[in-house]
Amino acid sequence: MYISRQLKETNIAEYLIYMWQVEDQIRAAGLDLPTIEASIIDKYGISDEQRQELVKWYSDLIDMMRAEGVQQSGHLQINKNVIIALNDLHASLLASTREPFYNAAYFKALPFIVELRNKSGKTDESEIETCFEALYGLLMLRLQKREVTPGTAKAMEEITNFISMLANYYNKDRRGELKLDE
Repeated sequence: MYISRQLKETNIAEYLIYMWQVEDQIRAAGLDLPTIEASIIDKYGISDEQRQELVKWYSDLIDMMRAEGVQQSGHLQINKNVIIALNDLHASLLASTREPFYNAAYFKALPFIVELRNKSGKTDESEIETCFEALYGLLMLRLQKREVTPGTAKAMEEITNFISMLANYYNKDRRGELKLDE
């Protein structure tokens, strides 16, 4: 909870990846709060008050996952809303003539995004979601200590640069510092 709160304020891309990982951890625990307490929460070494907050946070996430029908797969609406906000910002940035570096980063990543969408068969999802799925997949490969091919590494470098730039613009926009109008 504390990590998610900090990430949401500082790096929306890392926040989303973190929250997807939390969703998967909850699924791996069978949406069972006592299992989550033993396998995750008890390892933090935090005060009783902080522990109670964390237990409530996980309990609320479990309830949301059940209510939204994402016990097996998919993402919580709170996480989908981040994708929606990033998609909206992405569209605004592309339409603006004030951000040529963003456009350049997007067009550098675009061939890899198209390739990923074609491979996955998920051509109906947004390009931004495709990027996040790729980033999450890379995280999973690294956690499993599996090899990343040079081609995948190059693709992920471009996607990472693009999403990092989008996340930075997101922070600027939240602070009221982003001016896209002429």
